Amino acid sequence: MNLGEPPLLPSITLPEAPYLPLPVLEVPRADIPYYTPLVVPPSDLRPPPGIEPDAKDEPPKAEPKPPPINIPQFVPPEVQKFVVPGTNIEIPVPSTEIVVTAASTAVVSVGATLVATSVFKHLVSLFKPILKQAWNKMTKKGGSSNSSSLSGPPDS
Repeated sequence: MNLGEPPLLPSITLPEAPYLPLPVLEVPRADIPYYTPLVVPPSDLRPPPGIEPDAKDEPPKAEPKPPPINIPQFVPPEVQKFVVPGTNIEIPVPSTEIVVTAASTAVVSVGATLVATSVFKHLVSLFKPILKQAWNKMTKKGGSSNSSSLSGPPDS
């Protein structure tokens, strides 16, 4: 059996790949962080005995403290103010009565929600069989009514 000559398939001649030199990669370096240590003199720094201070040295003058910064401009009189230590920022803090009222309201509402949820789950578990039986009786009684079409295909 002679099948003839093999078919000629089209071919593409690709040009030679261009020459690319090898990349030169530098060795990575790590920049090690450094800091100049800060020397803090003690608060009661005095010259050693026998050394006289220069006439230029004067004791530091006490700088006047700036007035505290008030965050809200209009604060009700029952709100207390708390100054943040190390700063001059005043933060309003509600009075004890307000905090107690808010906390007790939150506790009561969370407790009521938890109790209502558990009661509802218990009632659902009690009424589910009763409602299921009632539904089955209604759908069996209806026979050819619309309720039978809602129940799905008949069991065979």
